[in-house]
Amino acid sequence: MNKLFSGLMITVCLAMVVPAQAQIKLGVKGGLNLASASLSDAWKDKGNADSYTGFFIGPMVDVTIPIIGIGIDGALMYSQKGTKFSYEDGTVSKSKTFEQQGIEIPINLKYSVGLGSLASLYFAAGPSFFFNMKSDDKLTLSTGEAAIDYEKSEVALNLGVGVKLINHLQLGVNYNMGLTDSAKASVDGGALGSLDGGSFKSKVWQVSVAYLF
Repeated sequence: MNKLFSGLMITVCLAMVVPAQAQIKLGVKGGLNLASASLSDAWKDKGNADSYTGFFIGPMVDVTIPIIGIGIDGALMYSQKGTKFSYEDGTVSKSKTFEQQGIEIPINLKYSVGLGSLASLYFAAGPSFFFNMKSDDKLTLSTGEAAIDYEKSEVALNLGVGVKLINHLQLGVNYNMGLTDSAKASVDGGALGSLDGGSFKSKVWQVSVAYLF
């Protein structure tokens, strides 16, 4: 019982100390999305996923506890991602770009290691939530047409690394791995029937620049 009480007291004390030590900064974050997709077997039988380049931008908040180097950052960004699907339609090579636009909300736990008074290295990980503005699309072949339904929301895992410079500038590289489907195909029979229910997940490399005020 005494150990339990002591543990509770330590937790309460830390909860009181952390807000007093935390540094909170607001800023703007933007960069490039180098996106593609992880295809289900039904999609792989029809073609390949190639890269698509988009961008993201929006406000962010950065919370850091200087003594232990741990912090949290979050952002609310307009983001473009997608994939270029290459396939054979009979004897003709074709491609279709599935572009997604939406609101992305990444929330990362960060650990920083000082490299001197003017710079530090950070490692980040956490969930990212994407809310689609686009609801549907289609894939058309000479043998039929497949309706592509985008999910209203997606969840991904962020893994990133970067540097902080002069307490205001952040440069980062991030891998965003989709955990839930981005879209599913719907086909009403015909030659494309095997694609019915086939899905794909987004996978995105992000290069970012952020300025904190």
